[in-house]
Amino acid sequence: MRLCIRSGRIIDPANHRDETGGVLIEDGIIAAVGPEADAPDACETIDASGLWVTPGWIDLHTHLREPGFEYKETVYQGAGAALKGGFTTICAMPNTNPVTDCAEIVNFVHAKAQEAGGARVLPIGSLTEGQKGARLSRMEDMAAAGVCAFSEDGKSVADAFLMKEALRKSGTLGLPVFLHCEEPSLVRGGVMHESAAARRLGLPSISADAEEVIIARDLILAQYADVHIHICHISTAGGVRLLRQAKQAGVRASGEVCPHHFTLCCEDIPGDDGMYKMNPPLRSARDRLALWEGLADGTIDAIATDHAPHAPEEKNKGFMGSAFGVAGLETALALCVTRLVRPKILTPSQLIQKCAANPAKILGIGAGTLSVGARADITLIDPQKEIMVNPETFFSKGKNTPFGGWKLIGAVVCTIMDGRIVYANDHR
Repeated sequence: MRLCIRSGRIIDPANHRDETGGVLIEDGIIAAVGPEADAPDACETIDASGLWVTPGWIDLHTHLREPGFEYKETVYQGAGAALKGGFTTICAMPNTNPVTDCAEIVNFVHAKAQEAGGARVLPIGSLTEGQKGARLSRMEDMAAAGVCAFSEDGKSVADAFLMKEALRKSGTLGLPVFLHCEEPSLVRGGVMHESAAARRLGLPSISADAEEVIIARDLILAQYADVHIHICHISTAGGVRLLRQAKQAGVRASGEVCPHHFTLCCEDIPGDDGMYKMNPPLRSARDRLALWEGLADGTIDAIATDHAPHAPEEKNKGFMGSAFGVAGLETALALCVTRLVRPKILTPSQLIQKCAANPAKILGIGAGTLSVGARADITLIDPQKEIMVNPETFFSKGKNTPFGGWKLIGAVVCTIMDGRIVYANDHR
């Protein structure tokens, strides 16, 4: 089977490529790329004039909810939403029911993903049994079953000795640890960033140091364990600064930021609306500026959605009664183009670095590139198309987003996996 993409702007930061040309795909593999790539006889072609041709996007942080919370999301719908959002690979967090803390659940997620036929799903294993923070999970068994990383997702391992042991074990297995950094004793039921907005609404708050204390601790532990840690959803200026300093000191660390955090700040919250409740919370305008700076200078390596779908009744009860989280797979690309590329915070190449090349590097997988011989996972993007966010059209079960009704720029035109068109937008 042959497919040729013609006349697009090829953006492949892994190969320092940003030029007009084509990509020839044969039997699911990239056979040629660049100005000279052309379609042979009997070849399906895609005219990519005016489009970006990028490696398939990779989301390091997705909640698929299955097993146990299928009323919120299923692997089928999450993996399908990923394709619609331009993602060809997504990493599934372990806070399911039962928790992904053993090979049996890892195999279950793999089987569901194979059955779904959507984006590739890479399970992440829990650091501790049942995410209870008492005993390490069967990490060796999960590594053999094919997890891509370990995480206590949604919480931090409170016991520093146990955390250090988990880091050491992950290092021997050659897998990174993804960290949700939050000190619960500093949260105490908070639901919103500590700010004038929280005081105005009379809501208990979450201070920035709740995040930063654990970032600092885990960076120190990672240095002693000599293992790669990845800090999830950094939201504070202090968190960016700590990661920057750690990298300068040689700590093996990377970090991600989410579209909702680089787009909104707590001052944007219109009132007691559960759609704006997320963890970490929306921080201050100063924190958001630090996120932009961290993205621009390379301190922050990746952009991840933290896609967290919920049922409607779980997000319509105001801040105190609503669940934390935002459905992010189907709005991420447009938010990136609108809020980062158009204001020139990032170049298109820098954006693709953080959404494809760097995530692949963090995971240690052969993806995130348009190299000849690579698997043909490709995302075609119209960087000029205006869209309106309508949650009711989401493929995901989760309609919980603060961006409903927003006009954004940037749309997925086509998602390709293994050389096959698996999603196409008919409204180009």
